[in-house]
Amino acid sequence: MTQNPFESLGGEGGFDMNALLAQAQQMQEQLSQAQEQLHVMNVEGTVAGGAVTVTTNGVGELVSVDIKNGQFDGTSDDDLADLGDMIVAAYRDAKAKADALASETLGPLAGGLPGQA
Repeated sequence: MTQNPFESLGGEGGFDMNALLAQAQQMQEQLSQAQEQLHVMNVEGTVAGGAVTVTTNGVGELVSVDIKNGQFDGTSDDDLADLGDMIVAAYRDAKAKADALASETLGPLAGGLPGQA
């Protein structure tokens, strides 16, 4: 059997595996660049009118926590528990925004691949 089984896929020239591999490599490079961009982008999550602001990068890694001066005196356990809850809520807000940014940035490149965005 000397006939190329891929000829029917590519017309006269047959199936061009080199072109397919080049296209896959180009897509991988674009995906890597988009992932690198997400690492340097920042998004913020805030609660309680800005009393607590959390910043993450585009992949959801915590970058900073800002607590507005005068909002908490820290003298009671309830006050500190509330502060902890607000930090968690602000992080969740920032993480949701980071996830949306990642989906927007990687979605067209990942093409719905599992584990992406």
